[in-house]
Amino acid sequence: MDQLTLLAEGFASAITLENLFFVLLGCLLGTAVGVMPGLGSSMAVALLLPVTFALEPTAAFIMFAGVYFGGLFGDSTMGILMNTPGQASAIASTFEGHRMAKAGRAPQALATAAIGAFIGGMVACALLVFIAPWLAAVSTSFGPAEFFALAIFAFIATSTVVTDSAVKGLMSLALGIGIALIGVDGVTGAPRFTFGAPQLLDGISIVTVTVAVLALGEVIYVATAGKYGVHGQMMEAKGRWWLSKDELKEAAPAWARGTAIGLPFGVVPAGGSEIPTFLAFGAERRLDARRPDPQFGKGAIRGLAAPEAAGNATTGMAMGALLALGLPISATAAIMLGAFRQYGLQPGPLLFERAPDLVWALLASFFVAMIVLLIINLPFAALWAKLLLIPAPYLYAGITVFCALGIYASSSSWFDLLILLAVGLVGFVMRLFDYPLAPMIIGMVLGPLAETSLRDAVQSADGSFASLVSGPIVLVMWGLMAIVLVGAIIAKLKGRTGLNT
Repeated sequence: MDQLTLLAEGFASAITLENLFFVLLGCLLGTAVGVMPGLGSSMAVALLLPVTFALEPTAAFIMFAGVYFGGLFGDSTMGILMNTPGQASAIASTFEGHRMAKAGRAPQALATAAIGAFIGGMVACALLVFIAPWLAAVSTSFGPAEFFALAIFAFIATSTVVTDSAVKGLMSLALGIGIALIGVDGVTGAPRFTFGAPQLLDGISIVTVTVAVLALGEVIYVATAGKYGVHGQMMEAKGRWWLSKDELKEAAPAWARGTAIGLPFGVVPAGGSEIPTFLAFGAERRLDARRPDPQFGKGAIRGLAAPEAAGNATTGMAMGALLALGLPISATAAIMLGAFRQYGLQPGPLLFERAPDLVWALLASFFVAMIVLLIINLPFAALWAKLLLIPAPYLYAGITVFCALGIYASSSSWFDLLILLAVGLVGFVMRLFDYPLAPMIIGMVLGPLAETSLRDAVQSADGSFASLVSGPIVLVMWGLMAIVLVGAIIAKLKGRTGLNT
């Protein structure tokens, strides 16, 4: 089959000494940052963006992918050992994982998480080999109306469905779109929102915004709020790090079910891994309730296995949606989409035609990254927790220095440093008042696509907006959007009713 031949060629590129080094480096960085609560893979990718432009695109994206996957492996480590998940995607794993650790089964909990993430990621990567080219072929039938509907779908899902407050999510989204509009209008050539500053004619770089919001804003928040480090007692993780036959028998069905739940969410712009991990956890809890001796609440291995597999399955498929459709489903994927554009590449069907070496080397590197992450996490997960011994003031001071050096090195502009500080303060305020950051980033990345698609669709129909709702693909997308919105409203209403009762 063509895909297997292309994948073999991708492996030939991915396992070169140079690319193997970047796979390992990305996995190490991603795991290390994932262990640190409040940081996460999105911050790591944002910090790496300015310093990777000197690299060849293949090497850079292989490293980004390692960071993306490694962040998920690291996130669950602190959730299990300290009941403090690194990111929201690890919350579901924390419930039963920490109970296992408290019961003296921390090594088995870490092993369950590592194997589950490996299985979910490997299955997703295997499917990507066959699904990604098909998605790219399907997207060739997309016109301006379809891409506009796709962008709106992503906007609605990330700003209303997966946020606690739809109002805050929409305001964050509007801010991101507003930043994307700064600069010269590509159609009329007129400057927009530049306030007379010639430095803004080229717009504000996505690199500057992501570094400012995710890294500098977090540093300012931590410094002002005084929330250095993690509070709580770390569980000991001594003993066997492998699973017994009975434990494997117990976890295997949950790994399979979690993977099946996570896969579809990789191509749906629903905010990343948070929803599928909670769905997988909920499914296992309902199944456990039917057993003669329910284990949930006592450290059920299935309650940890399923969310871990679901999270990595979603992330793996998300890379396919990013490569084939140019659709980011999370903040980290949105930053990677911005990185593609910085290299002059546009994910989608043309990427498979114009840069097949990059695409297939990247797909092959996913498999390598899964193996590397299993090796460095299965027996050594507890060692990663030692990173918390780094004094927090030194850690965050180092992040600040990297923010400034990275932005100045990529642009050599003092004005970009002022923008970095200004947007960092905006990110601090958003963090302080609990405004979600992902809608802002996705709004900035997909805002130009939505604007261009809207203009092209209306102009091609002689000014008629009816073209936005004509055609089978468009109608299916708007229908899915309506279903997602109605489902979200019903779920939130049920949640409020449950709270009131």
